[in-house]
Order: sequence, then structure tokens, then C-alpha cells
Amino acid sequence: MDERTGFSEPAGPTLAVRADGLTRSGSLGPVFGPVDLRIPFGGLAVIQGFAGSGRTSLLLTLSGRMKPSSGKLRVLGRTKPGGIRAISAIAGFEGIDTISESVTVRDLITEQIRWDATWYLLIRRAGQRELEQVCAPVFGNRPMPRLTDYVSDLGELDSMLLRIAVANTKMPPLLLIDDLEQVREEHDRTRLVEHLAMLGARQTVIASAVNPLPPNSPAHEFHPMSDAEWEGEE
Repeated sequence: MDERTGFSEPAGPTLAVRADGLTRSGSLGPVFGPVDLRIPFGGLAVIQGFAGSGRTSLLLTLSGRMKPSSGKLRVLGRTKPGGIRAISAIAGFEGIDTISESVTVRDLITEQIRWDATWYLLIRRAGQRELEQVCAPVFGNRPMPRLTDYVSDLGELDSMLLRIAVANTKMPPLLLIDDLEQVREEHDRTRLVEHLAMLGARQTVIASAVNPLPPNSPAHEFHPMSDAEWEGEE
């Protein structure tokens, strides 16, 4: 399929991401790499690396938001950053999809629906139906926030799930989540992983983390390189 239109099928029967010798350098030197990755299609994959290892930049590169300095990248059959970006959504990235704590859930969902809609359509304020359309796929059987709740009223887990839900309204084939440790309580982080694994039934979900996942976690863990091979800060 042309990279300028529509969603592509995966490059192979089970492979969503293939990276060979992928690197990224900045003005202060290397940020990450070289990285070799083989991430299967569907499910949840977690890229584990220590703080400052360039994990955020790697995820932004895998999502087409950042251009690699060298190496080859193929994501769901696409190789150009613009084509990859068109079939991916990102959440949990500081300074990119940060949500203001002073807004209500209603206003947040209304703004996202208006952003997604054709420019000439008049979109009314979100109600319960819109709340369920946006949040239910991510929250699953967990109680959803109320329309009148302020983001500041939500706990870390619900705040992160809401952030993911708003970013994922179009349910693209690829969803990337940065820094699972933003949800600090281990019990809540385990629940977060379970919700991401649930989304993996319909998307390829890739997340980053510092700490190992809990035993029997429903995710594939990837360690792209040893600590000695990572350079740069993030």
C-alpha cells in the first residue's frame, strides 16, 4: 500500500518492527544505538533500559516522530518517518502529550474529538456516549473517570489510562507508551501492563520501562543492548 494513504499490513506474518543498526545522534553526541530489534506483530512489547539510555528517543524513532541518524527501520511495511507516523499513536511522552491538570475530562475529550473531526464539522461538548467511546477500549472493566472530574483528581493509573485513551482515539496499528514508571505504585503498574496487553489484541503496543516486568507478565521484554553500549542522556 502507498505510504501516503491508509494503513499498511505488517511486513511479514508475525513481524511489526524490524530495526538493523539503528542509531540517533544529537548535538552532544550519541543518543542511542546501534540497536537491532525484531518486535512481533500484535501484543505488548516492553523495551527495558536504564534511565538516560535513550529509550524515549528510540520510541520516538520507532513511531516516525524522530529520524534515525543511521541504520534501517521497517515498521508495518513502512520505512519513511512520515509513513510510520501516519499509522502510530504515542502517549506518556513528557512535553509532547502532557495533559493539563486544570482541565476536566469532558473538556479534554471534547478537544480531542474536535481535533480528530473534519474541520468544518460542528462538534458539541462531549457527553457520556463520547466518554465511553474514547475511554472504554482502554479502561476495559475498570471504572472510567467522570466527565466532571479534573485531571488533577485522578490517580496515576487512571491519569495514564486517560492519556492513552485520548492519544488512541483512532486505534492505529501501532501504539507506543513511554516510561511505565510514571505509574509509581507496583500494583497499579501491573494493572497498566494488563490494560496495554488487552490493547495488544487489536494493535501492536510498544512501551518502555526501567525495571523488569512482574513475573508472568503478559508482555515480551526486549533488551536492545547492554548498558555499556548505550550512550547519551535523556
